[in-house]
This record gives sequence, structure tokens and C-alpha cells, in this order.
Amino acid sequence: MRHRVQGRRLNRNTAQRNALRKNLVADLICYEKILTTEAKARTIRPAAEKMITLAKHGIVKGKEDPVREVHARRLAASRLPRTRVVEGEEVNVVKKLFGELAPRYAERPGGYTRIIKVGKRPGDNADMAVLMLVADDEG
Repeated sequence: MRHRVQGRRLNRNTAQRNALRKNLVADLICYEKILTTEAKARTIRPAAEKMITLAKHGIVKGKEDPVREVHARRLAASRLPRTRVVEGEEVNVVKKLFGELAPRYAERPGGYTRIIKVGKRPGDNADMAVLMLVADDEG
């Protein structure tokens, strides 16, 4: 029985699971849309939403005390990889999170991501899904 057991193991040990989560959240922040298995999408969705909320709160509280924004940026940097290569150029993940995504969702109270099921993967018949950030004009 799995009473009070949280999360999915994804056939990985703890270090691999944490690395997978960090990399998929960083990819979602950089590309704003990723194609992955449904189980992975459901696993990283809360982590991605918490990162956006962390950035939003950091910006809001940073207006009254800049130290709080620095603290939020450091927390985000500790939970995400530093850079990603997107279309041939390096993107700073934390800078994009705080510079583009947090202001975009400043008025939105939550629900920044959407999961759309896209069918089965041909090789192993795994359920696939697209995890994407919702458009800022929706809501």
C-alpha cells in the first residue's frame, strides 16, 4: 500500500530524480513548452509553478526591500541549472524567470502551466503529454 507516500519514483534513484526535475523545469522556463511523458509532466508541474510563484513574490517583496529579491533569486538559482542553450545562444534560466515570466504572470493568481495529452509514443507506447506555460492573455 502507498498510504501517505508522495511523488513518483520514475524508475530513478533520488539524485537522478532531482536532476531530471531541475532540468525539465529549466527547459520549461526556457522553451515555454516541452514534450515529455505524462508521468514526468505531472511530476514537474508543481515544481515549475512554485518557481514562478517564488519569482513573483521575490519581485513584489523586492520593491520594498531589495534584499528579499536577491534572496529569492538565490533560492531559484540553487534549484535550477545556471544556463540552457536555446537556438544556439545561452540563456540564463534565473534571469529569464525573473525578467520575463514573473512579470508576465504578475496578475495571475496561479495555474501557470497546462498539460495536454498527445497520445502514445511509438517506441514503447508511453503516454506522452505537452507541458506548456499558458498564454498571459488567458484566464
